[in-house]
This record gives sequence, structure tokens and C-alpha cells, in this order.
Amino acid sequence: MTVRTRIAPSPTGDPHVGTAYVALFNLCFARQHGGQFILRIEDTDQARSTAESERDILRALRWLGLEWDEGPDVGGPYAPYRQSERKGDYRQYAMELVDKGHAFYCFRTPEELEAIREERKAQGLNPGIKGDLELPADEVKRRLDAGEPYVIRMKVPDEGVCQIDDMLRGTIEIDWAQVDCQILLKSDGMPTYHLANVVDDHLMAITHVLRGEEWINSAPKHKLLYEYFGWQMPVLCHMPLLRNPDKSKLSKRKNPTSINFYERMGFMPEAVLNYLGRMGWSMPDEREKFTLDEMVANFDIQRVSLGGPIFDMDKLRWLNGVWLREDLSDEQFMDRMRDWWFNREALAELVPHIKGRAEIFSDVAPMAAFMFSGLLNLTPEDFNHSKLDDGTLRRVVQFTLWRLEAQRHWSKANIFADIKALAKAMDLKMGDFMTPIFVAIAGTPNSWSVMDSMALLGPDMTRSRLRHALNVLGGFSKKETKTVEKEYASLALD
Repeated sequence: MTVRTRIAPSPTGDPHVGTAYVALFNLCFARQHGGQFILRIEDTDQARSTAESERDILRALRWLGLEWDEGPDVGGPYAPYRQSERKGDYRQYAMELVDKGHAFYCFRTPEELEAIREERKAQGLNPGIKGDLELPADEVKRRLDAGEPYVIRMKVPDEGVCQIDDMLRGTIEIDWAQVDCQILLKSDGMPTYHLANVVDDHLMAITHVLRGEEWINSAPKHKLLYEYFGWQMPVLCHMPLLRNPDKSKLSKRKNPTSINFYERMGFMPEAVLNYLGRMGWSMPDEREKFTLDEMVANFDIQRVSLGGPIFDMDKLRWLNGVWLREDLSDEQFMDRMRDWWFNREALAELVPHIKGRAEIFSDVAPMAAFMFSGLLNLTPEDFNHSKLDDGTLRRVVQFTLWRLEAQRHWSKANIFADIKALAKAMDLKMGDFMTPIFVAIAGTPNSWSVMDSMALLGPDMTRSRLRHALNVLGGFSKKETKTVEKEYASLALD
């Protein structure tokens, strides 16, 4: 049997370090066994998926040094490698399950489903969608003929235990009572992740699925679908989740999670990949620094620890420093520095802002330094230019951070629209609102358009600077945060 593994990111945002982490382990496992590593784009969420995000994910993974044998950009014998291009196939498989009696048409309205949840909750049962959902055959036919909207749900046992075999965790047991009747085909004809994932893995001959442990509770649904179709299920391996230093799940609210952030910060891709390889895994000789080739040569999935690896920025910086000193000659250091600092593409976007303000070239460095820095060296006194009181000042920064965390399409126009809506909702003049934002992003209120700066810096760097500024200003206590969250939720935002 040829080992085939895959990574299947959703193109709905920035390329996430968690995606790279799982991709790395899938690649190493496949290479160790002389197999293939596949990249598949899971874009069933048509409302949030973008071609821009897909391109960004592929570029970021390649920047790290990860290469795939098959994918949407390189092709392969199991094309297409985008789920949106298989829409008709998924419907065919969903209808097959209906015909076999393993799935059914569901016409329940959101109100009816909510009533079912509440009733199950009152009975002490799992509040998932389960129970009396099916309609008699003649009623189903009448509604279909009338063109009523529906979804297709899978049937799930009410009793018993599902046993899942996992390469790292042994046998996992989950009560069927905890598993809901999952939607397989949505009302718009697109499949849910669960149906598309199983169908794609089967059609692409995937033999081993290494994924995050957050998918453990979905494993019974996937196992059941394989049984319904009569297909052999891939071997499962649920990797531990990356954690923040406080042991919570790695999230952009506490840590920069975009691969683009680390590239913009000036990290070496080799060092970032090395660090991800250390997340829950270790070399036989326990050495900290190793290349991708060395990891592949020594890879053993059983050496993965389930403890929940901590993603520590300080440790990553230390490791990157080791790579800089030990692996780059002076010439290579200069070449890398030139490519990072004097990247013509990046500089071209800055020139219109710099050229009109500079009189001599030595003006450029202090003027543009904030665009080439990480987190700025701010103090509370830097915000003294603001006319806002302390509480409003912190709310401006916090609300802007929350608003921009929800922004899916990062552009100057969208950033401006978000901030303008916030200022209006808070009944603040734009000039007063923008002063702390200027300081958070540029370190001074006297800079070129901060909207341009945020657009160029990118979402993760922008959010990191806002988060840093909020910490410099003292942030909010847990009790205050609850109040502030309610205030934010009550704002009349367009």
C-alpha cells in the first residue's frame, strides 16, 4: 500500500501556523514511508472562501519549504483538488445514502430545530439535533414536489458506543448518544465538511489522516459514513493542538497566528519550520535545531507527545537567532537581509508615502522604521497626545481590535469603513478616534495615513500592534472585559 496523506486548508483567512504544523507532520509521515503528500482546498464555505486567501495559503506554505506532490496548482491523477469543483459529485453520494436508507431529507425550520435542542436539553440529553426529524415518505414527496427547501442529514444510532482506533491514542470510545444527525448536503446544494471530507479522502485514495485533536468528536460521523458507503476508512491520527503560554488553544487573540506575520517580522522560514517540528515531537537525540530533511529521516509518529505543545514566541526568536548565527555566512546574511528589508515589491508600496516627505535619503530610515519593526517600544506617555479619557482611549483600541479581527477582506477601504463605523457608533470625531490608532500602529500621531499603513502591514501585524498597545495602556480586568464586551455588542455598527 502506498501511503498517501493530505492537508486540506479552507481559504477563508490568513494562512495559519496550525495549518503549517499539521501539514509538516503529514509531509514527514508520507516521506518517511515513501508515499505522497497532497494539498486539497476545502472551499465548501462559498460565502467566506476567496481566491486571494487560497493563493496566500499556497505561497505561505511554500515560503516555509513545504512542497506537495498533488494539488490545485500542480495537478495530479486525482483532480480536481478544490471541493467547489466537485459539487455535483457530492450530491450524487448524498442521494446514494438517502436511497440506501442511511440519510434523509430534513425540512425542519430553524425554529423547530431550536425547539428540539431545548427539549433535549430539558431531558438531560445532548442538545445536538437528533430524534424525531424524519417525515413519512408521502409527506417528503409532497414537499419535494412543492419545491420546499431541505437539507440531507445522516442517520446516527441513538445507543451504543463508537470505537475509533487512533495511531497515538489507541482506542477512543464515544457514545452514539453524543453524536447528532449531521447535515451532509446544505440547502444550497453544497456539502458540509463531513461529507466532502470523507468522499474526497476516498476518491483521492488517502490512507492516513493526521489532523488536529479538535476533530476527535467528528470521527464517529466519518467512520459511520465509511461504513454506509462500504469503503475502507483511512488510519486516523489526532495531533495535539498548539497552545498559548497560558495553555489555552492557540488563537489570534493571544498570539500572532498568521504565517505572513512571521515572514514580515523577518524570521527565517527554516527556523519557523524547525520550531513547528518541535511542537510535540522530538529528535531521537533530543537536539533542538534540525532541518526538514533531518526531521523526515528521523521521523517516528510515536514520538509525538499528547501534552499540548506551547507556542512560545520568545523560544522561536531564540531558535531563529541560532539559525542566523550558525547557518548563514556573512554574505548569506546580507543577501537575506537585503531580500527582506529592500524587497522591491514591498518598497514600491511605501515609496509614494516616503518620497513626498523626504528631502534626503537619510530621512527615510527614521520615517519608515515602524514599517520594518515588530512590536513597537511604546509607553503610556506616547498616548498623551490623545484628547480622550483613559477609559475611552482603551475602548477605542479594544473595539478597533475586535472589529478588525472580524475583517475577512483586508484592504484600505474596508479598514476605513470599519473604523469610520466605530467612530460614529461611539459618537467620536474621527480625528480624536484616530490619534491612539496612529500611536499604536506607527508609534506617533505624526505619520502618513494610518489606513495605508495598516493595509500594508497586513492583518496579523496590525492586530498584534493594537493588542500590544492595549497591554501598554493597562488593558481590562476580567470583570471589566465582560462589561466592555457588552458595550461593544450594543454598538449600532453598520
